[in-house]
Amino acid sequence: MKLFSKYALLIFIIQIFFNPFLYSQSKKDKYRFPKEKHLKNIKMLTNGGENAEAYFSFDEKKLIYQSSKGKKKCDQIFIMNIDGTDKKLVSTGKGKTTCSFFLPGDSTIIYSSTHLTDDNCPPSPDLSQGYVWKLYKSYDIFKANVDGSNLRRLTTTPGYDAEATVSPVGDKIVFTSTRDGDPEIYTMNLDGSNQTRLTYHKGYDGGPFFSQDGKKIVFRASSPRTGQELKDYDDLVKKGLVKPTALEIYVMDADGKNVKQVTHFGKASFAPFFFPDGKRVIFASNLNSKTGRNFDLYMINVDGTGLEQITFFDRFDSFPMFTRDGKKIVFASNRFNKKRGDTNIFIADWVE
Repeated sequence: MKLFSKYALLIFIIQIFFNPFLYSQSKKDKYRFPKEKHLKNIKMLTNGGENAEAYFSFDEKKLIYQSSKGKKKCDQIFIMNIDGTDKKLVSTGKGKTTCSFFLPGDSTIIYSSTHLTDDNCPPSPDLSQGYVWKLYKSYDIFKANVDGSNLRRLTTTPGYDAEATVSPVGDKIVFTSTRDGDPEIYTMNLDGSNQTRLTYHKGYDGGPFFSQDGKKIVFRASSPRTGQELKDYDDLVKKGLVKPTALEIYVMDADGKNVKQVTHFGKASFAPFFFPDGKRVIFASNLNSKTGRNFDLYMINVDGTGLEQITFFDRFDSFPMFTRDGKKIVFASNRFNKKRGDTNIFIADWVE
C-alpha cells in the first residue's frame, strides 16, 4: 500500500513537471464542469446573495446588474468592473428594481423601479396558483447618470414597464409593457420618445434583446391556445401574473415584422441573446430537466436547427451575454455557491 502511494505521488509530480499547463488549467477552470467545452477560464465575480442579469457596458469594461444581499431584501442595481472589483450601488435603494442596461457612451444607464409607489419592497407574488412571475404595475423605466444621479422617468403609462435593453447600434430601447392589457414588446428612443408597440401576440412577450446590427430582436413568449389555457392566462394577467412554465424563443425584425418561432419545446425557455454573427441564439431552458427546476444554457440557430447544450450544472445557469467579438460571455449561476439559493455572476472565455 505504501509502495503504491509513493508510485502514485511520483507519477503525479512527473505529470506536473512535464505538463504544468494541465495542472494550472484545472485550477483556472475550477468553476467549469467537464462537458462545458465552450467555456474556459470561468471566474466568479460576486460572492453571495442573489445576483443576476449582468450586462456589459458599451466599452465592455464594466457590468451593470441587479442584486439583493444582506439587509437589501429587494433587488437594487449595481455596477462593477468586469473583474468583479469596485462594486457600487447606482439605484435609489428604495422599492424593487430590475433589468438595467448601459446607454451609449456609458455615462448614463436605464433600469426599472417601483420606488415611486413605495419605498418598501412590493409584496411577493401569490404562489397558490403555482410558480408565477409578478409583473408589478408600479414598475417604470428610469434613466440616470452612471453614478445614479439625475434620475428621470422615461415611461409614464399605467401598468408594468420593464425588461428594457438597448440596441448595440445605440439608437433604440426595447422593453415589455402591459399598458395595452397584454404583456407586449415596445421600442422607444433613448430619451423615452416615440414609444411604439411591436408585438400583437396573445400571450406574454418579453425579455427582448437586439442583434448586434440592431436589425433583429429575440424574445421569449408564451402562447395559450385552448379555451382553458386562454382563460387561465387572462385571469393571471388581470392580477399582474404570468406563469412561465411554457415559454418559447422567437425572433423578429426590429420593427416587429417577420415574427418567427425558433424553439418548440413546450418547456420554460427564456433569457435569449444573439451570438455576434446574428445567426445563432444562446438561451436558458429546463429542456432536459426531469424536475423542471434545472436550467442550463443552450444554443440554437435562428432557423431552429443545431440545438446544443452549453452548461451542465444541475440547478441554474441563465442570463447570458456575449462581448461584441464573441470572445467573452457573462452569465448567472447557482454553481459553487456558499449558501443554497445564492446566485452569482460569472465571466468566461468562449470557445467555438
